[in-house]
Amino acid sequence: MTGTLLELRDVFVRFPGTTTNVLEDINLGIEQGEFVTVVGPSGSGKTTLLRAIHGLLPAASGIVTVAGNEVRRPTRDRGFVFQADCLLPWRSVQDNIGYPLELQGVRRSGARRQAAPLLAMTGLADAAEKYPAQLSGGMRQRVNLARALVSDPEILLMDEPFAALDAQTREVLQAELLSIWQQKRKTVIFVTHQLDEAVYLADKVVVLSANPGRVRAIVPVTLTRPRSLDVKHTVEFTEIVDSIWQLIRDDVLLHKRVQDT
Repeated sequence: MTGTLLELRDVFVRFPGTTTNVLEDINLGIEQGEFVTVVGPSGSGKTTLLRAIHGLLPAASGIVTVAGNEVRRPTRDRGFVFQADCLLPWRSVQDNIGYPLELQGVRRSGARRQAAPLLAMTGLADAAEKYPAQLSGGMRQRVNLARALVSDPEILLMDEPFAALDAQTREVLQAELLSIWQQKRKTVIFVTHQLDEAVYLADKVVVLSANPGRVRAIVPVTLTRPRSLDVKHTVEFTEIVDSIWQLIRDDVLLHKRVQDT
């Protein structure tokens, strides 16, 4: 860690054309190279937080800064990995990964060269010339991640990227993501509903309350790195997960009761 890279100060966010706050009084600092996960009940503004950091949804008040510069719009120093991979079906894996570079004016041949190391890093080297329809869900998400990394962003924003995957594939990709993070040392903000996923990945877990979203707690994760999936079976891991569940339990159960009525 080398100091605060991303900072949110007194941030309020609402959807355009409304007066209702989705996020309220958010104060948060994230260090360079830190892996931060964000959890909270449905309606707590987790995705909205990522969009505000990216510049897709401006703060109604307060300020978001990256390296001291105010965030006013999306820029290449922040990559976004959405839950849906949105791959272009007519492009190969390698050309999907290189597509952001082509949008920046890089020729396709140059984009393919820059994409090549990411193919190896994400386990896609043998699938470079395949098309999205030929890929499993896990492989498509690997392409999604590699595409976000190809522009070499300072910050990687990840919005439940593994939510649609089966449990086994999800665990494999969690471990692979940590391996990639160890190599690239990007600053990552990762939204998830899965508390075990949040704890396994993170240096710290940001817990949001619901309606509007506020920072209820910031829970440090002191588990030793590098981490294998076996750490999920330890007492220390379970205690951290349980402590976070106690923080959000009432909000989650209230949301479920509202849905059931």
